[in-house]
Amino acid sequence: MIIGVPKENKKIETRVPVLPTTVERLVRKGALVYVEAGLGETLSISDDEYSAAGATVVSDRRKLLKEADLVIRIRKPEKKDISSMKRGALHMSYLDPFFNHDLIGSLAEHGITAIAMEMIPRTTRAQKMDVLSSQASLAGYAAVIVAADSIQKIFPMMMTPAGTIQPAKVFVIGAGVAGLQAIATAKRLGAKVDAFDTRPVAKNDVLSLGAKFIEIDLGETGQTEQGYAKALTEEQLAKQRAEIKKYCAQADVVITTAQVFGKKAPIIVTKDMIEAMRPGSIVVDCAVETGGNVENVQPGKIIEVNGVKIVGLLNLPGRVAYNASQMYSNNIFNFIDEFWDDEKKTFVVHRDDDIIASCLLTIDGTIVHPLFAQKKEN
Repeated sequence: MIIGVPKENKKIETRVPVLPTTVERLVRKGALVYVEAGLGETLSISDDEYSAAGATVVSDRRKLLKEADLVIRIRKPEKKDISSMKRGALHMSYLDPFFNHDLIGSLAEHGITAIAMEMIPRTTRAQKMDVLSSQASLAGYAAVIVAADSIQKIFPMMMTPAGTIQPAKVFVIGAGVAGLQAIATAKRLGAKVDAFDTRPVAKNDVLSLGAKFIEIDLGETGQTEQGYAKALTEEQLAKQRAEIKKYCAQADVVITTAQVFGKKAPIIVTKDMIEAMRPGSIVVDCAVETGGNVENVQPGKIIEVNGVKIVGLLNLPGRVAYNASQMYSNNIFNFIDEFWDDEKKTFVVHRDDDIIASCLLTIDGTIVHPLFAQKKEN
């Protein structure tokens, strides 16, 4: 099997889908690995390092895509790349399928077997392949570092001859993977941390990290099979916002990480909450790529409203690109390894396997995932 790894668009992506260490492991399994020239330049990894790991460096992107049996990327492919791939090839990357129906249709039309890495289930067996969790953890870390760099305060308490400096107050909204890492990072930096999540199950996780869990009686809530908070009713959202406003007003830093799987991120921090915050405070929206949790957040920008900075930076994992690439690369290898046929030296699409069934979107010219096949029919 030929595994092809094209370059990402470095204007929007600093991460690399496969590192040389993973190339070595794939080659040892019997794969032929082709990488596009300059693949690792955003991480200062030379083509020679990929060659030394056993990869063939290819300058012609079209040739690489045409010959590859399996294409590995981080971002979704452009249409011109889809048409360059050979019929029957397998493609693995983020595909954002809930918001890219035309892309899925194009992959099916060109006979590409498409696997959406973000659709891998959050089960014990699939943990080592879970790109959403690995990248979200780094996003949570990066959000705190961005906040610490942007605010005109230090995070820890300091007792000095010139007086005592009180610790910064950080309020984290959403205690999933990103939120928990944000809590842990802010605590390590010495901040006083409060956190809120609609899922009662998150309380013990928050407390175990030394933060205070904010309890708001919203009635029946819960989480999806993927571990995301379930969407709230308008009445629940109104009650939640009223309580959250109090904590935002007290905070130096607010970090939002609330997402609903397959849907636009809910607005959690509204304009009136921003107006209640102290000038000089910071809001970092980790959900900006799925619509954002903060009203008026601008994707890719840092804006100021009434003296409050609203940070809407895209691709937070890309701010720690080496480690993000390391984790994604390992996730990819673990996924390939799970379904690798050692005798035939190839990846096998076991459609009856629960992991494959969860993330397989198209095969044999057809959209097969039930969520998206139905959308096409409608």
